[in-house]
Amino acid sequence: MPDRAPQPVDRQLPTDEARDLISLVRDIAQREIAPRAAEEEDAGRFPREVFTLLSESGLLGLPYDSEYGGGDQPYEVYLQVLEELAAARLTVGLGVSVHSLSCHALANYGTKQQQVEHLPEMLGGGLLGAYCLSEPSSGSDAASLRTRAVRDGDEWVIDGTKAWITHGGIADFYTVMARTGEDGPRGISAFLVPGDAPGLSGAAPEKKMGMKGSPTAQVHFDGVRVSDERRLGEEGQGFAIALSALDSGRLGIAACAIGVAQAALDEAVAYATGRQQFGRPISDFQGLRFMLADMATQIEAGRALYLAAARLRDAGRPFAKQAAMAKLHCTDTAMKATIDAVQVLGGYGYTADFPVERYMREAKVLQIVEGTNQIQRMVIARHLAGPEVHRTG
Repeated sequence: MPDRAPQPVDRQLPTDEARDLISLVRDIAQREIAPRAAEEEDAGRFPREVFTLLSESGLLGLPYDSEYGGGDQPYEVYLQVLEELAAARLTVGLGVSVHSLSCHALANYGTKQQQVEHLPEMLGGGLLGAYCLSEPSSGSDAASLRTRAVRDGDEWVIDGTKAWITHGGIADFYTVMARTGEDGPRGISAFLVPGDAPGLSGAAPEKKMGMKGSPTAQVHFDGVRVSDERRLGEEGQGFAIALSALDSGRLGIAACAIGVAQAALDEAVAYATGRQQFGRPISDFQGLRFMLADMATQIEAGRALYLAAARLRDAGRPFAKQAAMAKLHCTDTAMKATIDAVQVLGGYGYTADFPVERYMREAKVLQIVEGTNQIQRMVIARHLAGPEVHRTG
């Protein structure tokens, strides 16, 4: 079966610097990430050395201020970097997105002193972050979280359990939302907690359907003490900080989803143009050609949608509705594209000899993380029709 190398995505990038950046990312992806992706995912191995390389290459802080070690890149460029990384291995692309999410609170709500003290190491010092909002009993209903921080002089004592934490147990720092006041969203504050804080521990990683190389675990806080200097923003502002971070994080998930979908399409095209049946390539058959055409169209639409939302963000305009739309469309597209790629490959697609079965297993989680797609539909509807009216009696 002849090989048909996939053509790189033809990207519209705003500067020559951005084009050079994408070239660097593609080189790292081809040399350091993609060749070992299948083997390491099967073994459940987290590629920490890849994240060290990305940090050394300036790729872990792209959308943040260069004053603190960031890359000064607009979100439309950063997201396309994520897409390239996720196409090579979702564990890496999603990991970079989560790391960026975990830096958001400090970069946007921290004091100047906090930023000077912590951001350089977080953005370019080889550290890896995690974002702690969800809990065993509060996922979509994040405002009901129970992890509590109680003030004790100049310190806060944190007790509780966070769940479904990417990089849980291996992160160097955690951005943690904890209850400091009344029930509901106004009683939550944000904290920057070091990964080696006494009383902080990670449970055994969850056994997942896909993304086995990315550790997802509960994180336990048992009398963890942090100084008030590690509180981010005002007391009671934590939920607003969390929602602000998630708007941006959803765009990261959308870009990762398109990366996985593009990888699946590339594999399907390569197989279809090389596989002979009835004396000709199966790509000659109209039913299959239409499947490939539909996959490509939805991927291009998803890419345009997340980039349009990113450009709104870069311009300082509201983008929450568009971020929810992008997350919804792109992750649904990834799920459909990976299912169709398995179908194109037929029996081979169902085996681990080809990567499309892994892509299909990985795509599913993207419809769940950082707000399920049902939550995205609720967000979009609220922008269109206002909040729901709850009647009793």
